[in-house]
Order: sequence, then structure tokens, then C-alpha cells
Amino acid sequence: MKTARIIYNPTSGREIFKKSLSEVLERFEVNGYITSTHATTQAGDATLAARKACEINFDLIIAAGGDGTVNEVVNGMAEFDQRPALGIIPMGTVNDFANALHIPADLMEAVDTIIHGRGARIDIGLMNSKYFINIAGGGKITEVSYEAPSKLKAIIGPLAYYVKGIEMLPQIRSSNVRIEYDDNVFEGKVMLFLLGLTNSIGGFDKLVADAKLNDGKFTLIIVEEASLTEIGHIMTLATRGEHLKHPKVHLFKAEEIDISSFEEVQLNLDGEFGGILPAHFTNLKQHLEIRMPEAFYLENIAETE
Repeated sequence: MKTARIIYNPTSGREIFKKSLSEVLERFEVNGYITSTHATTQAGDATLAARKACEINFDLIIAAGGDGTVNEVVNGMAEFDQRPALGIIPMGTVNDFANALHIPADLMEAVDTIIHGRGARIDIGLMNSKYFINIAGGGKITEVSYEAPSKLKAIIGPLAYYVKGIEMLPQIRSSNVRIEYDDNVFEGKVMLFLLGLTNSIGGFDKLVADAKLNDGKFTLIIVEEASLTEIGHIMTLATRGEHLKHPKVHLFKAEEIDISSFEEVQLNLDGEFGGILPAHFTNLKQHLEIRMPEAFYLENIAETE
């Protein structure tokens, strides 16, 4: 028999997962898993639970929640030499990482993907001593994702980020930074910088058309200092995947990145506050095994393994 540990946020998704827990457990049981659960109670709890599950040598850890829950679980797993596979049941507001892997939004379809899908090793990021699985960023604009109130996100979902973004636009200022990426350097004023591991960031699913999940490289996007009008134009282009046409948007690939500033610049990891600069980023190539849909695996992963 295989063993699985479900780590879930009981408040995510209007508590739908908690209400469906008995059905979820039954589905895993009939497919040969001995399954137990852990309901998180506070920030950081999912990391501790994932670490314990690794110590006990579970075959599979399942993160049920939003990007924040997935991030915490990954931070509990990443330091172990032998790690269980990770399954994801997306129950958050945006679910950027799950969307990037085409994991179904329907709860039971996500469960079936974990049970019957494919496992593949993908990259994760390390920033100083913290891990991330989808996106790291900095600049005033990135603060939108963790400043949007929880109640607003629960009521109107992803639209909450755009509502908060419009409210914050008059406050957005550029930051003077130095970005060293592999053997190259960028210096100057930026509105934001993003280090992506997938193509889905903040609800925008066309930011990185050629994103590879297992090539050992970050996609570094830099937006130079711009006016509010230019920012609005860039965001409009981003919805169509045409943002690289704008002269103030730059894209690079890199394995290691160092970013510093004489100003206080806040960092964002997988949609949550990640500290302030300076920061050193390392891509950990194919560090974690993730369960994903068969079709996605065949189209995006199979030929590069």
C-alpha cells in the first residue's frame, strides 16, 4: 500500500475541500493509498506538516489550498534528500501554479489527476533561504498580491488583485536596482522585476510563452521606469502575450540572479511577502516531482526528460 498525507487549508475555497474530505479520502483509499490529513491552523503550519511527512517517509504529499499553501508545503519538503511526490488540489483564489500545470479546478478531477496522472521532476527556486515554485518578484506593483484583503479575494476571486492594483496605481514608484544574472548586469530604475518558473503569474497566463519547467533556468522579466499610462499599456499587452513588444519590457534567461538596491524594495514569493532586498536566487533544476495531467506531461515535459 502507498501512503499519502493531505495538508489542507480549511478556509480555502469557501471551505469546499473540508466539506468534501470524506469523499476525497475514499477516492484515495479505493486507489490503494493509506491516507491521513493535516488541517493548517496558522502561517507556517503547512511547512512543519510537510517536513514531518518527509521524515516519516510518506510516498505522496498533497497540498490542498492556494499558492500560499503550496509554497509552504514546498518549503517543508525541499531540503530533504529523499522527497515524496507532490500532488496539488487547487483551492485558492488564483492558483497560478496549478493553472500553469493545467491541473483541473474541479476538486475531484484534481484528485484523479494526482492518482492517475504522471509524475515529473520540475525546477524550483531558492531565494536566500526560502524556496518558491512559481514566481518571485520585487517592486511596488508586486505588493498588490499580498495587500489585497482576504475577504475581498474570497468574495470576488482574482478580480480582487485588479481592484487593489487600480487603488494602488497612484502610489507606484520605480526602484533603483542592480540585477546580476549569470554573467550579465542590469542597472537602473525599474517598476518591477519577476523571476518566473512557469508561464502563469498573477492571473496572467501568457507572460512567458516559452516557459520550460525543467530546464534549470529562470525567466527574468524587467519592466523599466514607466508612466502610469505606459504601465496600463504594458498590462493590456500582457493579457495578449504581447508585452515584449514594449520597449521598456525585457526578458532574459538565467540560472543564478543577484539583486540589490540602496532603497528598501519588498520581495514577493509565490504571491506572499518574501522579505526585502538584497537577494540571491538559484534555480534548483528538476528538484521536485509533481503529479500532473497526462496530456500536459506529454506536451511539455516528456521530450525534455
